[in-house]
Amino acid sequence: MKLFLDTANVATIKRLAASGLVDGVTTNPSLLSKETGSSESSDPKKIIAEICSLVHEVSVEVTEKTPEAVYKQAKEIAALSKNIVVKIPCHKDYVEVISRLSREGIKVNVTLIFTLAQALMMCKAGAYIISPFIGRLDDIDEEGVEVLYTIRHMINAYRFPTLVLAASIRHVRHVHKAILASADIATVPAELFEKLLEHPLTDAGIKKFDDDWKKLGIRQFP
Repeated sequence: MKLFLDTANVATIKRLAASGLVDGVTTNPSLLSKETGSSESSDPKKIIAEICSLVHEVSVEVTEKTPEAVYKQAKEIAALSKNIVVKIPCHKDYVEVISRLSREGIKVNVTLIFTLAQALMMCKAGAYIISPFIGRLDDIDEEGVEVLYTIRHMINAYRFPTLVLAASIRHVRHVHKAILASADIATVPAELFEKLLEHPLTDAGIKKFDDDWKKLGIRQFP
């Protein structure tokens, strides 16, 4: 499973990408606005260009609303870098746009997926990635991870090439469940990414090994 960072902070991406464990980045208008601020002189394109230089794949979301404006903006976003996948919300108004872009060879990440039917429709529209939001389903007392299992089964059964990206991940358990559901990608908040490597028993084991080694009184090894 690929691991993406769900952030637009360049310094954080640069630091974590050095691990060799980061396969890509997902951004959205909210994340970009945090990094650019409200100044009219702020240019999110510069941030996107920096991120594209650090990782192999970057999802960048449209901000326009009418279908033709979304199509035009998606083409312009895709032209910024060969690394970019254009994010478009799952909505009936954008189905033709998603199909059109996919036919033209532009990779589309259809975001805000919540049901199996939505996933099927977007696979048929030619989406490169679909992004089920598991945390937001949990928020309304539905089992968010269950949709990953049903979507994975549907894609395997009908042999769609579309990738499943587990989004809206809130904690380490979500990542474990996304792995078990055979998601192709999980996008993880930066603050959660390093927690995936942590465990108190690992820390306790390291301390015990160190304590036992010190008992030998060896100053240099090997």
